[in-house]
Amino acid sequence: MDLSLSSRFKNAWNAFCNRAPTMMSQNIGSGYSYRPDRFRLTRGNERSIVTSVYNRIALDVAAINIQHVQLDDEGRFLNVIKSGLNECLSLEANLDQTGRAFIQDVVMSMMDEGCVAIIPVDTDDDPDDTKGYQILSMRVGRIRDWYPRHVRVEVYNENTGRKQEIVVPKDTVAIVENPLYAVINEPNSTMQRLIRKLNLLDAVDEQSSSGKLDLIIQLPYVIKSEARRQQAEKRRKDIEQQLSGSKYGIAYTDGTERITQLNRSLENNLMKQIEYLTSMNPTNVWAGTVQRSELCRMWTNSRFINL
Repeated sequence: MDLSLSSRFKNAWNAFCNRAPTMMSQNIGSGYSYRPDRFRLTRGNERSIVTSVYNRIALDVAAINIQHVQLDDEGRFLNVIKSGLNECLSLEANLDQTGRAFIQDVVMSMMDEGCVAIIPVDTDDDPDDTKGYQILSMRVGRIRDWYPRHVRVEVYNENTGRKQEIVVPKDTVAIVENPLYAVINEPNSTMQRLIRKLNLLDAVDEQSSSGKLDLIIQLPYVIKSEARRQQAEKRRKDIEQQLSGSKYGIAYTDGTERITQLNRSLENNLMKQIEYLTSMNPTNVWAGTVQRSELCRMWTNSRFINL
């Protein structure tokens, strides 16, 4: 039905002009310069190239279409159920994440933590009182403590804008464990050893490119007394001042002095160890191909959540 010109003027709305002037003076919650609900890598993973590997695996899993469906007695597909769970998985998982971004968050958290919990935050009924309820929004939580029938999780509260810890029953949350936990998340696993070697290699590269000259100055006298030691220290500071104060970094020395430069590449076996650990990596992602068989097969088998 077409609206008249007067109705259009009456009902017109603009995002900039139709705001109350006291909007910002109201209490709308805490403000941040970054998203407080965004997942942060831990255990040194954010400083290593394994972040790109985890992100690639998470993107591949998030590309799988996960739906809430109904099956017949033979386990065959009947139809897609229009439910809150299906809306969370396909359209909007919560106020800040789409369904695909939520699955990516789950996989990234699972690869980093080893085991995470998918928590139904908003439901139409209390999960402790009934088994039949609609899930309206979901969040990913880090499991902090394990109890016989409960877990303590850290989850983002969109009402306060902060992460807080809550204790929830195990039968009301989905606990997802990394199928590659033994080789990725164990303290002495292949991936953890590879991460430590990569961090050491980064430290060595940073040290070798720090701009130090690594010079040894051999003076024409024996440095044993305190006066000679002070004279040698004065000479060292003089050469440092010449190099730092010169435009092209040039200094002069006496003809009887010898200067030995140690600025050479450090020989170590870090790269050989990294290549060895890379060849032992079961996902073979370091060779340039992401073989997602184990992880994606797990999600593919559970892509249809049966009623």
